[in-house]
Amino acid sequence: MSNHTSNLLTGNLWSGIFFGIGFVAFVDETVFHQLLHWHHFYDKSTTDIGLISDGLFHAFSWFATVMGLFMLADLRRKNVFWLKRWWGGLMIGSGGFQLYDGTIQHKLLRIHQIKYVDHVIYYDLVWNAIAIIMILNGFFLFYRTRNGIKVRKGK
Repeated sequence: MSNHTSNLLTGNLWSGIFFGIGFVAFVDETVFHQLLHWHHFYDKSTTDIGLISDGLFHAFSWFATVMGLFMLADLRRKNVFWLKRWWGGLMIGSGGFQLYDGTIQHKLLRIHQIKYVDHVIYYDLVWNAIAIIMILNGFFLFYRTRNGIKVRKGK
């Protein structure tokens, strides 16, 4: 595989990963922080600090999303966008961020929980199971697209 082909494969993957991280972080912040009020990004302080941390988390999610979209626009401009490869990256990025959130932030650092209830383990299991399913789907698509580059749009 040529270095050029390798770079194009990597570009599609990383564009999807950044978009996936930003997208799932945006959904997390919008649904669980704003709409459901289950937690803030940082719950070990006052509500004001929690809201500030949500704002910073929201900015991070948009930065990752926009970065992924700029990379996507560049791939499309070069006519090397590969939808399956990109979706693989999106699933890896989304699931990877969600698994990081569910294990590192929720359990190791304990900066917040999904929801403050007596039996949070059920929420944790569903949260992390969905993350693992996304990661596995992403790696499946990654594996299916490992041997070459499709130059036709959307393939």
